[in-house]
Amino acid sequence: MKRILLVKAFVFFSCVHIYAQEDGYIHQGEFGITAGAAHYFGDLNTRTGLQRPGSALGLFFRKQYGNYVGLRIAGRYAQLSYSDSYNNNEYQRKRNLSFHSNIFELGIQGDFNFFRFIPNDPIDHFTPYVTLGVGMFTYDPYDFYKGDKVYLRPLGTEGQAGGYLGRKEYGTMALCIPFGIGIKYSINAKYNLSFEVTHRFTSTDYLDDVSTTYAPNKFTATPGNPNLFPDGPNGPSLAYYMQDRSIEIDPNNPLSNTAGRQRGWSKQKDQYIIAEIGLSVNIGTYKCPTAN
Repeated sequence: MKRILLVKAFVFFSCVHIYAQEDGYIHQGEFGITAGAAHYFGDLNTRTGLQRPGSALGLFFRKQYGNYVGLRIAGRYAQLSYSDSYNNNEYQRKRNLSFHSNIFELGIQGDFNFFRFIPNDPIDHFTPYVTLGVGMFTYDPYDFYKGDKVYLRPLGTEGQAGGYLGRKEYGTMALCIPFGIGIKYSINAKYNLSFEVTHRFTSTDYLDDVSTTYAPNKFTATPGNPNLFPDGPNGPSLAYYMQDRSIEIDPNNPLSNTAGRQRGWSKQKDQYIIAEIGLSVNIGTYKCPTAN
C-alpha cells in the first residue's frame, strides 16, 4: 500500500512540476499586447527614409499547434505620416506634399518557430520565428493647411471627383500582406516576451493620397479637360491648394503648371512596417502520465 501511495504522489508532483516538460505541459496558445513604432514607404518616401515613425499598439490571440506552428489573430492601430521636406531630391522637395493617416488593421498570421518552443522549459524557452499572413485595414489620409486639419480623399486631389482619365475616389479600406521575423522568449511558465518586425505589402497606392499625375486646373485646363479645381466666391478652393503644394514654395511656377506632370508613381503600391515588443500570457494544460 505504501508503495502504491508513493507512486501516486510521484505522478501528482510530476504533473505540477515547475518546468513545462514536453510530455507533461500542453501549450495551447497565448493572449498578448504589443507596442512599438510604424513607418510608411511610398510615393513620398521612395528611398526608405526613417524620419517620421509613428506609434503602434496591438492585441492578439495565438492558437498553438504543437511546438513549432501557431495561428494568430491580431488587431492593430498605427500612425503613419511623411513629408517631402525629408527628401533630398530637389523635385520632391519642391512638390512639398505631406500626409498623416491612422491605420486600424485586423489580420490573421501563421507563425513558424525555428526551434521547439515550450514555455518555462530550461532548454526550449527561446526561438526565432517567421510570420506570414493576410489582413485588412482602414486608412483616411489627411494633412494640415494653415493650421486646420484637412481630409484629402474627399478633395479628389488627382481629379477623382471629376472622373479625370477614369479616376475614381479611392476607398477607406485595403488589403495587406504582413511578412516578418521575430524572436520569442519565455520569461516563466505564465509570460512570454517577444520582438517582431513585420513589413506590410498593401493593395492601395493612396495611403499618402499620392499616386499618378496632376489633374487639370485653371492653368492647364482645355476644352476636353476642364478645370477640376475651380475658384470659389472667395478665391481658389481648398482642393486647389492641397493638390499642388509647390505653390507654397514657388507661387509663380507651381508644378501643376505643366499638364500631366508626374505627381506620384502608380506602378508600385504603398507599404508600411511595424516593429513591436509584445507581452503575452500562456494558455496551457498539464497532461499527467498514466501510472501503472
